[in-house]
Amino acid sequence: MSYEVVNAKVVRVNVTQASPVLARRGAMLGYSGEVAFRPVAGQGQGVGGMVGAAMSGESNRMMVAEGNGTVLYGFRGLYVTVVDLTGDSLVVEADRLLAHDGNLQTSIEMVGQGGVRQMARGAMTGQGLFTTRVSGHGTVALLSHGGTFPLQLAGEQVGVDPQAYVAHTGALQVDLKASVGMRDLIGRGSGEAFQLHVSGHGTVYVQASEEKF
Repeated sequence: MSYEVVNAKVVRVNVTQASPVLARRGAMLGYSGEVAFRPVAGQGQGVGGMVGAAMSGESNRMMVAEGNGTVLYGFRGLYVTVVDLTGDSLVVEADRLLAHDGNLQTSIEMVGQGGVRQMARGAMTGQGLFTTRVSGHGTVALLSHGGTFPLQLAGEQVGVDPQAYVAHTGALQVDLKASVGMRDLIGRGSGEAFQLHVSGHGTVYVQASEEKF
């Protein structure tokens, strides 16, 4: 599957009969050739599923592009990052997904562990508790405010602002933790009171902004 970066906010994707493309609804900017679009109903994996997390109220309605031609994708002037998967997985916030190859598999999972305490922290920071795992061989296009930059980890741990986190690949552990005492949180609205602690081997994609979607 070929994803051509037209500019920082638009990608052109080749669609074939054997290689449909899933993209969020409202992201198609234009197309050429014999391409048909249809909504994806339900929730599950691959072309037959909707990326999102219904349990947490997060959902990303998708459209599938089928046929033969090219499609231009972009969304609300946000920056686009293209990531190639070679049998590995990409864990990404559901609302950061712009498009991905239809043959890739998707599933929903929680960020880290921690039960009720984790849920309380997620509610206070606005950080989604559920993320989408995209796996297989293919390409994924991500959305961000201001573009992304990769943090390469080789066994160490880094702290990432929850609002700046976009996605990660590799064998990484992600946990949401308070960076200050609970007493100090009173009256604080900043997400900097919490951090995502990421450790292991892999790559974290961080956007150049704390702005929420």
